Amino acid sequence: MTRRRKIVLLTTAIASAGLALGAVRAHDVPKVATGFIADVLCSETFVSGLDVRRSLTETIDAMPGAGLLTWAMDYQVDRMRKDVTVTLFGIGRSHAVYREGLGCTLEHGGRITDVPPDDRQPALLPEIAGPAVVSPQSPELSAALDHAFAEPISPPFRRTRAIVVMKSGRIIAERYADGIGPETPLLGFSMTKSVISALTGILVRQGRLKLDGPAPVAAWTNPDDPRHAITVDQLLRHTAGLALGSSLQASLGSAFEPVNRMKFVEADMAAYAASMPLATSPGAVWNYHDGNTIMLAHLIRNAAGGNPADALAFARRELFAPLGMRHVTLQLDGAGTIKGSSEMLASARDWARFGQLYLNDGVAGGRRILPEGWVNYSASATSNAWVGIGAGFWTNQGDSFGATFRIGHGWPRDAFFAKGTIGQYTIVIPSERLVIVRMGRSPNRPPEADGVFGLVRDVVAATRDKGKVARVD
Repeated sequence: MTRRRKIVLLTTAIASAGLALGAVRAHDVPKVATGFIADVLCSETFVSGLDVRRSLTETIDAMPGAGLLTWAMDYQVDRMRKDVTVTLFGIGRSHAVYREGLGCTLEHGGRITDVPPDDRQPALLPEIAGPAVVSPQSPELSAALDHAFAEPISPPFRRTRAIVVMKSGRIIAERYADGIGPETPLLGFSMTKSVISALTGILVRQGRLKLDGPAPVAAWTNPDDPRHAITVDQLLRHTAGLALGSSLQASLGSAFEPVNRMKFVEADMAAYAASMPLATSPGAVWNYHDGNTIMLAHLIRNAAGGNPADALAFARRELFAPLGMRHVTLQLDGAGTIKGSSEMLASARDWARFGQLYLNDGVAGGRRILPEGWVNYSASATSNAWVGIGAGFWTNQGDSFGATFRIGHGWPRDAFFAKGTIGQYTIVIPSERLVIVRMGRSPNRPPEADGVFGLVRDVVAATRDKGKVARVD
């Protein structure tokens, strides 16, 4: 196919989408597509240290329909300047820049922040393993990891990157794909939302945020503004009602959602989200989108002192350092706000440490990090959330379709988890004293594409105490 023919086809596809979804939204598609790819390639090249071709191939293959645009893309990685530029035949261009200690940011002009100094406080959470990779401590665990890393004969492929299994606070099995190890920071995508939930909880414990009552957003202070009624609880549960579309899907179609203009076109994501009208009354309808968590990141920044460095220092001091999470990068938007919906990188072991905090009911080394009752609150079901989601974590509580489906596939009733698109999980199972981390590049559908259901079943069976009866109600 000639270059001219490709341009005609691409332009026709976007124009057709514009008729169906609105010209303004269709106009955003090239910038959204190049922004997403630039962001991922920059993060995984300069933070994770992965091969750029591998990163691109695995990410695109995991997103149905994305190849319709990416065949038309060109990318350039400048290892001297540490930046990535992605173009789409001249109708979309995005430039992501790496800064030491801050990760990657889509360039919109201007200086973001300095890295806050490391206060080097000791970890409160005990060590979960030594420096060497922990081999599975039973044949059954070894078989579970073998199955999780095995690839089907034909697509969709799992492309498992890392698995860590912890029992009672110690790693009992872990495995990594080539080029990845215990210290490799990996993109958690929407698992970042659970971290933002934890930081919100810390501010609630400190009395600097309240779950109920109007969220302290400057743009919503007018009592006559219907957004004035939005609460922190509603932002955590995705029931605030902001008209930003949906973030449930990772596919070509999701490029048309306004929430992705927020993420890949706008420099100040929180200001854009705060400017949006309501699609539904606050608290009335569940609708999962990244704008809710971006607003929480904005509130965290304000409560921590107002500057980007203040927010980063707060997260490190109050959460990452106490847990011994040593390989974390929180990336920022063009205005210096943490991209709390999807842009944290951490090693698989660090994600496991985060899960252990929730297994310990919010306590590390005898010190309460999260408010008393916060873990149960986080896992409590949100009304009408059909996927089964709580206040920052996905959950098997309640009678949602998602919870019922997972329990029917062998998950314990009390399991709850952080979940990132295309195959990222930090799963907490209190009844089994288990934390299971799975990272990879797998399509969101069909449900077994990433093999996580089989992984949970196999690990629970392999680690369950003799004579213990499985609970799947």
